[in-house]
Amino acid sequence: MKTENGKVNTENQKIAVLISGGVDSGVVTHLLVEQGYKPDLYYIKIGMEGEDSSCTAEEDIELCMATARRYNLKLEVIDLQKEYWERVVGYAIERVKAGLTPNPDVMCNRLIKFGAFEEKVGYKYDKIATGHYGRIIERDGKVWLGVARDPVKDQTDFLAQLSGVEISRMILPLGDLMKEDVRRIAQEAHLPQAKRKDSQGICFLGKINYNDFLRKFLGEQEGKVIDIETNRIVGTHKGFWFHTIGQRKGLGLSGGPWFVVKKNVRKNVVFVAHGWDTQLQYGKVFRLADFHAITEPLPIKEGDAPMEISFKVRHVDHFMDGTIECDGEGYLVRSEQPIQGIAPGQFGCIYDRQKTICYGSGEISLPRIDASNNTPKSEQNTVE
Repeated sequence: MKTENGKVNTENQKIAVLISGGVDSGVVTHLLVEQGYKPDLYYIKIGMEGEDSSCTAEEDIELCMATARRYNLKLEVIDLQKEYWERVVGYAIERVKAGLTPNPDVMCNRLIKFGAFEEKVGYKYDKIATGHYGRIIERDGKVWLGVARDPVKDQTDFLAQLSGVEISRMILPLGDLMKEDVRRIAQEAHLPQAKRKDSQGICFLGKINYNDFLRKFLGEQEGKVIDIETNRIVGTHKGFWFHTIGQRKGLGLSGGPWFVVKKNVRKNVVFVAHGWDTQLQYGKVFRLADFHAITEPLPIKEGDAPMEISFKVRHVDHFMDGTIECDGEGYLVRSEQPIQGIAPGQFGCIYDRQKTICYGSGEISLPRIDASNNTPKSEQNTVE
């Protein structure tokens, strides 16, 4: 097995670095220059503009310019705000309207960083380097997306909707580094962003609160909050779209804890369960709709015995073990341990059992379980 991370094996390749102004992409630039390469730097602008925006775009660009000046590199700002709002925000709003929980980070990588950017500029380059924590692994003549050495920072789930061709063109210099190593390199190299805090996700809302953002596009509509175990009305809400499966905070209910366990989209009803130990907030089975395989299809077909895997159902610092099987409706994942708050619309990311290779991901849906024979039905049981 051969691993390609920061080291580029082919001379005279044209390399673009997607730089954000943060410490990770700053260190990526530094490492490539240290290896003798002269990459072009690109800052992708996707945030909102105007007086209500607290997005750090201006500061980001200043730090990117400082990095470019230090290493005498070309820097270009690529404005993809229109594409981001049409493709990513549009996707998010549609998913929320359907009662699902979207993941804009995943779709930003697929549709913007390796979509719109590729269409405008990226196609001119042999390799695209980013500050994502992951690895590019060559095995048996094929290129795979590999898990980062740092399990806390691993971001393969954010990249799991990319194609094998896109993965093969990536350089991920941070894949074999722990976060503290990245910080140390930045400080020792006196990078301008060395002491900057990590970002907490994509900044596209600025000062706008997420609920205010949803309110602007979807409005408000009062509905009932019902205790699913007693069928008793315990409160009201301003629209099911403000709530997601597994949510505990922001419900405005007394005598908690309460957890959102189900939503009826047609009737605008949010169902909750009470108590830390309620089993209604947990599940062990979910489906993957339209599973996207990165390098090649999963080595399992309908009728085969379940395949042992590891997986994630959200961006967390640990993996869970389970099995995946193929039936007439697609892929069905069974976890060995209960999972809290499986939210339809999020992406389930599938890995080998050794937690080394990322196979790909698909949008989560939940089957009803037939109590008579413990087999899944096709309907979702948390969103109606």
